[in-house]
Amino acid sequence: MSTAVDLAPPRRRRLRRPERLLTQNSELRDEGIWNWTLPALATRLHDGRTVKTCPAAGVCALACYARQGTYLFPGVVDRHQRNLEYVLDDLPGWQRQMAAELAHSRHQGGWVRIHDAGDFFSDHYLAAWLRIMIFRPGVNFYAYTKEVARVKRMVAPNPPRNFRWVYSYGGREDHLLDPAVDRVADVYPDEAAIRADGWHSQDSSDLLAVLGPAPVGIPSNNIPQFRRRMQGRTFRAWQAEQDARRARTSR
Repeated sequence: MSTAVDLAPPRRRRLRRPERLLTQNSELRDEGIWNWTLPALATRLHDGRTVKTCPAAGVCALACYARQGTYLFPGVVDRHQRNLEYVLDDLPGWQRQMAAELAHSRHQGGWVRIHDAGDFFSDHYLAAWLRIMIFRPGVNFYAYTKEVARVKRMVAPNPPRNFRWVYSYGGREDHLLDPAVDRVADVYPDEAAIRADGWHSQDSSDLLAVLGPAPVGIPSNNIPQFRRRMQGRTFRAWQAEQDARRARTSR
């Protein structure tokens, strides 16, 4: 005769909600810009889930500033992962908290950069940001993104008035970009290379990426291993080489 055994239900991991969602990194603080961040490229969360936060990343992943230096400090990694867990596990709660935080007077008339690491990794996540923008018209938002297809489908036809974005080269969807139509940014070896191409540097202010003349050139970070990988190329040229190589091998 079998005996019924009462099993304790599996323990649900408590969601760790950050007290404040927006921060200011050293680069943006001087301009009064606040930022929201996620882990760069991909991460393995505490519960074992592996999540791609930059699904369209290409060669940029090989020279990503957000995958080195202070971004690797345990406390920074933990905070970025908690941000992602919040979005994944309680998107409505995250949206409410973000909207409430943006109601503070310090954000009125100011700018928020969405992602100094990470990207619009899903439709649901991007849709939540669009709802926040509409709900907080007194706050300005901007973003660099490689999610070209998603943004063109979900944002470009009817963008919120307080949102500016720039498509950044170096991703798997570069082929969808037309500099004659799209606002684009490319990473260059240095300022001289930007000027030689007739592009416009955003080095003096990050907001020039979305407010200044286009197309936009971004001088590369002075990180030796990244410069070696770039080999004097722009991200755009580097990605084009990789795309051509893959096309040849797939024939």
